[in-house]
Amino acid sequence: MTDRRFSIAPMMACTDRHARYLLRLLCSRALLYTEMVTTGALIYGKCFEQLKFDDTEHPVALQLGGNDPTHMAECARMGADLGYDEVNINVGCPSERVKSGCFGAALMAEPETVARCVEAMRNAVDVPVTVKTRIGIDHQDSYDHLRDFVATVASSGCEVFIVHARKAWLSGLSPRQNREIPPLRYEVVARLAEDFPRLSFVLNGGIKSLAAAAEHLHTFSGVMLGREPYTNPYMLAQVDARLFGLDTPPPSREAVLTRYITYIEQELTAGVELRHMSRHAAGLYQGQPGARTWRRYLSDHQSKPGAGPEVLREAVKEMDDVADRARERSRVFAAA
Repeated sequence: MTDRRFSIAPMMACTDRHARYLLRLLCSRALLYTEMVTTGALIYGKCFEQLKFDDTEHPVALQLGGNDPTHMAECARMGADLGYDEVNINVGCPSERVKSGCFGAALMAEPETVARCVEAMRNAVDVPVTVKTRIGIDHQDSYDHLRDFVATVASSGCEVFIVHARKAWLSGLSPRQNREIPPLRYEVVARLAEDFPRLSFVLNGGIKSLAAAAEHLHTFSGVMLGREPYTNPYMLAQVDARLFGLDTPPPSREAVLTRYITYIEQELTAGVELRHMSRHAAGLYQGQPGARTWRRYLSDHQSKPGAGPEVLREAVKEMDDVADRARERSRVFAAA
């Protein structure tokens, strides 16, 4: 049974298999999610590369975007056959692309469609089928509408709802604005947890720290963080101890980077370009002396022809030099 206390949100252009490998090096127990993969990309585009993952990523969930029960079931079966621990339906993305395709957050207006997808997928796979949603869309944002949506989808066998505690505007706001402008309403998700005690609700949206995550676990079955751990991944080094109660010491940044470089070397031999992997490590030294130099060096060198792991090693040296000079200046000023 998957422990949902802490998970990393599915994020387009972020949580690909390279990012997930890095995040797993920092935290052994967090539930990881893929980027949203559309059923059309798999069935018609044969984009099976998007389904690849490393065994070390477990527990890992596949998020699907689509609205056709037959196609959703077929793609869920692909994921389960490959070993994914969960299949999730995207009912929260507000981009124009998903709106035009009538999936993502647009499906909040069609709970019966989501229920049929859940039923078809559950009949096709043995792993859990879950739903990630918002608290409302456009002017369909009353609690009654949300409660009815959850009740309808739950009637098809969905037992886990990951709820971004903001409504989504399908027109007028970009996906980024939809992550920031609509107000957070944690109390709405808490009310769902009270009204549906047999279901599990994972809270998503605006959670910035592990202290806040721990506090929310008093109310919800789990918490999901996204942008914060992606831009500052080393915060995950404390998750195993703080949220899962493990007594293993947190890995150092240097140990994580060493292991990630080994992974990068393996992937380079398979033809993956450095920039597709190194970009995920840009925030590894967030808040540390020389972090800006680290990020800038990666940005300036990771896309050069033939770039390899030496870029990351040299970036560390550049960062350390900057930090050493800063410490020396501080020493001189203190002595003056």
